[in-house]
Amino acid sequence: VQLQASGGGLVQAGGSLRLSCAVSGVFFSINPAGWYRQAPGKQREMVATVSSGGGGTTNYADFVKDRFTISRDNAKNMLYLEMDSLKSDDTAVYYCKLLRWDFWGQGTLVTVSS
Repeated sequence: VQLQASGGGLVQAGGSLRLSCAVSGVFFSINPAGWYRQAPGKQREMVATVSSGGGGTTNYADFVKDRFTISRDNAKNMLYLEMDSLKSDDTAVYYCKLLRWDFWGQGTLVTVSS
C-alpha cells in the first residue's frame, strides 16, 4: 500500500488549498478513507473521513466544518481535501489514510500565515 499526499504549501490566512492523495497497491474504492493532521507539539487528529464506494457519507471534525470538503475519485485512485478559509491553527502536516489499514504515508505540510 502506498499513500502519497501532496498539495501543501504556504498560504495566507483566509486562503485556500487543495490537498491530493494518490493511493496505490489496494482496491481504493472499497476502502473508507480520511485526512488527519498533526500540528507541532500536538497529537495527530482526524480532520475528515469519507465512506467507501461513492463516498456518500462524510464526517468532519468540528474545527473544519463548513470550511473543508473531502472527496474521492475512485477511477483515479485519488482522495482530496479542499480547504477554504484557512486559519493559522490549521498549520500542520496533513496525512491521508485508509481507515481499515494501520498505515501512514508521507504527509504534506500546510503552513498558514496570519
